[in-house]
Amino acid sequence: MSEMRLQKYIAYCGVASRRKAEELIAAGRITLNGSAVRKMGVLVKDGDEVRYNGKLISPEVKKHYILFNKPEGVITSASDEFGRETVLDFFDGINERIYPVGRLDYDTSGLLILTNDGKFANFMTHPSNHIGKTYLVACSGMPDERGLNKLRNGVEIDDFLTHKAKVSAYRGKGKWTLSITIYEGRNRQVRRMIEAVGLKVLALKRIAIGGVHDKKLAEGKWRSLTSGELRDLGYEAD
Repeated sequence: MSEMRLQKYIAYCGVASRRKAEELIAAGRITLNGSAVRKMGVLVKDGDEVRYNGKLISPEVKKHYILFNKPEGVITSASDEFGRETVLDFFDGINERIYPVGRLDYDTSGLLILTNDGKFANFMTHPSNHIGKTYLVACSGMPDERGLNKLRNGVEIDDFLTHKAKVSAYRGKGKWTLSITIYEGRNRQVRRMIEAVGLKVLALKRIAIGGVHDKKLAEGKWRSLTSGELRDLGYEAD
């Protein structure tokens, strides 16, 4: 924030309009660091304490719910020790600190949600909410019926058995493609599921999170989730 005029700061905190804030200051209802302020133009700095009728006020934080189409070769992290590009490198004009909800692997593309609402992040990642994530998988071949049933009913990966998944297969241009919806988020889970039935992943893309999808959102671009999409996910924003 650095410095801001007091009346603007009061408005920024959502207490009143700037004009009404000037009336509150003139009436002596605003204190700055314990002292009443009655004149206009006083500056508020980072670390200052402003109170309205004795109650501490602070800026309202705008909540963000963002859908991002992550390209391959981008880290799902706020920073990277090796200097690689991260998902946060794609965002300008957002003053609040946002962070990814879950993750997408470095070599996986597709939809990722970012937010600054911790309650929403917990809601999206809690297993009890059963929010599926759908992927398109380009494979080196076609799993047989036994392999498809394994993917659908649970595959043993190291020390755990995956939950049931929705799986369909179809032949594309010179390759087989699977559509897989999973309801958990183990490390590199889809790739490991495919490898567990004897196939190799050629390309992996997340195309939906719950009922949220957007074929028109270009790689590297983002948009805010609509209120309807939040409701479809089962979340009511404050």
